[in-house]
Amino acid sequence: MNREIIDINDYTILLEEASTLDKLIDSCFFDEPVIAIAFYGAGDVGLKVKFDGKTKEFHQTKGMVLSFYADNTVAFEHHVSKLKPLQCLVIATAIRNIKNLPNGEGRFLEKFLCQLVHPKDHYGEGPSFNMSPEMFLLVEQFFSNTYEGEIKMLFYKSHITALLSHYFGQLANQESIKTNTEQLEKIHLAQEILVSDLENPPSLTELAHRIGTNTNKLKTEFKAQFGVPVFKYLQNERLKKAYNLIKNERKTIQEAAWAVGYDSLGSFSNAFEKKFGFRPSQV
Repeated sequence: MNREIIDINDYTILLEEASTLDKLIDSCFFDEPVIAIAFYGAGDVGLKVKFDGKTKEFHQTKGMVLSFYADNTVAFEHHVSKLKPLQCLVIATAIRNIKNLPNGEGRFLEKFLCQLVHPKDHYGEGPSFNMSPEMFLLVEQFFSNTYEGEIKMLFYKSHITALLSHYFGQLANQESIKTNTEQLEKIHLAQEILVSDLENPPSLTELAHRIGTNTNKLKTEFKAQFGVPVFKYLQNERLKKAYNLIKNERKTIQEAAWAVGYDSLGSFSNAFEKKFGFRPSQV
């Protein structure tokens, strides 16, 4: 069992390696409340987190990145077996040090790990995901470097910054995908609202309010998704419905126009001809 603890720039770096011919349980505590990010490199151990009589278990930890908040009542147990050696790098900072971190990293912690910066329990869990190849390589270099003294510390400083850059970058990508997905759902909801009431559609402001966004985002995202502005899309849907009413349901032109919200037959006929190339009377 090898454990190395290094203090750098208000971070505590914990490097743990372990292998066994039988079974080994390695327990770890923090002596004050911390936010930490654990990177699991080679090996594949079991992890148990124990607090308040509860146990959280992780299996197949190889390649996993786990973020968490923990105070001094939380116990971490690595269960190492013959076929599953341990190789774990933990970057931790005390809550009191967040504002002093270099390179704006405290701001990134606040942005991406807010639930850990403002914990509600003895243990809190943040995002977890699999490492990218770049992160794997950096973690491996922590365990394979042979530098000593000041050069070793310089190596650690530069690699911590690089590793955290990849970590926050991956969180930013995940947040962007989530944001895009949520926005897309809102835009499709706006489309459903428009189509469900062609005769009396909401105003742009009302529509934006109903889907939980603002008018500028609604206009921009709607056009990006459907290729036309909101009310051009609405007009197209109205005219397509009117065409169907006249052709397939044998409605009069007047009835079709009223059914899709047109009060003026002249305006309806002109818009109809502009879209389809012929007057409604020719359907």
